[in-house]
Amino acid sequence: MPTHEPTALEIALKKERLAAYARVRGGYSVPLAGAVYWLGLGVLGYVTDLVGWAQIAFPATGIIFPLAVFFGWALKNPWLKDKTATTSLMAPVFISMLLFWVFIVAAINEAPALIPLLLAVGMSFHWPAIGWSYGRTALFTAHAVVRALLCLYIFMAHPEHRLTWLPFSVAAVYLVTVIAIYVDSGAAARRLASQSAA
Repeated sequence: MPTHEPTALEIALKKERLAAYARVRGGYSVPLAGAVYWLGLGVLGYVTDLVGWAQIAFPATGIIFPLAVFFGWALKNPWLKDKTATTSLMAPVFISMLLFWVFIVAAINEAPALIPLLLAVGMSFHWPAIGWSYGRTALFTAHAVVRALLCLYIFMAHPEHRLTWLPFSVAAVYLVTVIAIYVDSGAAARRLASQSAA
C-alpha cells in the first residue's frame, strides 16, 4: 500500500494548527464554560420535570459563549482573539452543529423523552472538527465519543436519571477534557519552544 507523503502546504498547515493550540492552550476556557452549563442542568434536574428542564436548558445554551469569553478574560486565555488559517472553518462547523436543533424541535412533540440525549450529543458534533483545527483530532474526538456513549448508557440503563446523571456525566467529561487539553497544550508549547531554540 503506497504511503502519502505530506506536501509542504500540509506540513506548514499542521505546524500552524499546533502553534495555535499551544498559544491558546487549546481554548480550554470554552469547555470549562460547557462544564458549568451542564453542572447547572444537573442541579436543575433535581427540582423540576422535563418540561421545566427543557424550558431553561434551551435558552441557557446562549450563556455558554459569553461565559467562555469571560473565562478567557479571567484566566488570560485569549482563544477568541487568535486568528489562524483555519479560523474561517469555524462558521461552517458551528452551523453544521446547530442543525441538531431540528431533531430537538421534532422531539418536543414526537418524543420529548429524547430531549436530554439529543441536547447532550448534538452539542458535541463540532468537537472533532475543532480538534482538527488544533492538530488534536484524536483528543477532541475522544471527548465527543465518550460523551455520546456515556449519555446513551445513562439514557438507556437509568431513565430515571436522565435529567441529573446525564448532564452531570457531560459536565464530568468536560472537566476531564479541560485537564487533558491544559496538560497536552502545555506540553505542545514546551516542545515548540525547544524546537525554536534548537
